[in-house]
Amino acid sequence: MAAPYGSLGNDKAVFDAIPAGAFVTLGKHRRINVLAILVNLFVPWLYFCFVCWAFSYWPHYSYPRLICWSSFALGLGTAFFSGYSAHRCRENHTDPKWYSFFACAMLIATLFGCGLGDASFRSNMEAVYDQDNMNSYPNVNPAESKGQQLMDAGRIYFSEGSGIDTRKSMSFKHRETYCVAPIISGDEQLASYDYWAVGIDCCSGQDSQFRCGEYLNNHARAGLRQMHDEERPFFRLAVQQAEAAFNIRAEHPMFFYWVQDPLAKMSMWSNAAFRSLCASCICHFVFNFFCVAVAVIFFSKMSSSA
Repeated sequence: MAAPYGSLGNDKAVFDAIPAGAFVTLGKHRRINVLAILVNLFVPWLYFCFVCWAFSYWPHYSYPRLICWSSFALGLGTAFFSGYSAHRCRENHTDPKWYSFFACAMLIATLFGCGLGDASFRSNMEAVYDQDNMNSYPNVNPAESKGQQLMDAGRIYFSEGSGIDTRKSMSFKHRETYCVAPIISGDEQLASYDYWAVGIDCCSGQDSQFRCGEYLNNHARAGLRQMHDEERPFFRLAVQQAEAAFNIRAEHPMFFYWVQDPLAKMSMWSNAAFRSLCASCICHFVFNFFCVAVAVIFFSKMSSSA
């Protein structure tokens, strides 16, 4: 006899063979915590971008200690709180995995943001801000103006006829080669050679032939102050060697990068800092996206095997 309309009929045996709770378990396996994924994808990345920017630009220059301590306190504090929340989840027998992931992601974002931002700052923007806080002097004659008169110079535009005297160039070797050559005006011997063009690893070690900066540019008559304190002692030693070798005096040596347009050089450093920031943020997003994707797959497999 045919089964009444709407009844299970002969299919009842099939449903009876399915274990109880199978549909509920399947539903649990398919649930994905979208909010947790979005938080772990974007919050560590946004914090990385903020920290990298703060360490790369003026906040690091104007408030170095505040930026350092606040970045570490906020990043590590958030990571610690997330780790503590994961611990509480374990005690309450709830899922702690995304809390643990967030703690690790914030820790990585803080450390890498501080490190990459600081490296970019010291390579690019630190010198730019230093130069902006110093004076600019036009039409300086190296034969007439003493270095002691222009100790606050960040940019010097030398007078017509000034150039580099490569015949008196010298180098000092300490891991890297520190190269110096006096900036002169005319061919007369100066009472004191106070202005020096400098560079690193741009001269040969034996004959000290100077090839630093825009030494081949006939229109270059300007100097951009060398600002790295850790390099200056080695340039001074190279100048002392030149004094002994060529029987000259350098009472107040000042070191400059030989360029045509100092402002263009500073703009180039600023552009390099911006490119570094963009590249760092893009790379961190790709890295964090990969980590979140792996975590989603791994956590899903853990839930399936549970």
